[in-house]
Amino acid sequence: MPTRTGRPPKISRADIVAAAHRIMRDEGTQGLTMRKLAGEVGTTAMALYRHVRDKDELMQLLLDDYAAKVARPELSGDLDPGERVVAAAVAMRDALIGVPWIVEVLRADDMMSVHALWYPETIIDAAVRSGMPREAAVDMYRIIWHYTAGEITARAAAARRREDERPTYRAAVFANLDPAELPNLAALGERWEELTARDTYETGVRAIVRGLLAAHSTAM
Repeated sequence: MPTRTGRPPKISRADIVAAAHRIMRDEGTQGLTMRKLAGEVGTTAMALYRHVRDKDELMQLLLDDYAAKVARPELSGDLDPGERVVAAAVAMRDALIGVPWIVEVLRADDMMSVHALWYPETIIDAAVRSGMPREAAVDMYRIIWHYTAGEITARAAAARRREDERPTYRAAVFANLDPAELPNLAALGERWEELTARDTYETGVRAIVRGLLAAHSTAM
């Protein structure tokens, strides 16, 4: 029998965003193309352009959709400014750690969702309350953001390698270290992988915040 032809099924922006999220989750930013997305929703690429102008607009829609659904933590009013910065930073990391593609998009610095501005606003506000000028508070936020993005990206890359069951060379390298040349690393040996897998984010971001606040206080 001949295949029936006709108009593609009606789709909505919500359908497009949901399908794009699925592709991004499974294949990352490189896997998302308008052609692939059209196939996912059962329509044509031309039909998609009636709903989204281009891939950049689609990415912005994805950011807005995800950020709008993330619950913001309730921060206690008793927190001192430094701990308030740490709490907001940890909440930011927790919101993004499961969606590393968003970090990849945000690191380009040309996309941002208004729904996600609570994080920089809270960090900058706490820093200002500690006595920092706004410009220095922005510097603090940017330092925290780069630390956060790097941590998430590194962990995501390691997770992908484990999922792909690709061989790693750390065990072989650490098994043959010269104790005379590298005494500490040789002593750690095979424990290196275990130790470097620990979650040290909060410890690290607290050290960054304390260091920056102390540096500003000393400079005053």
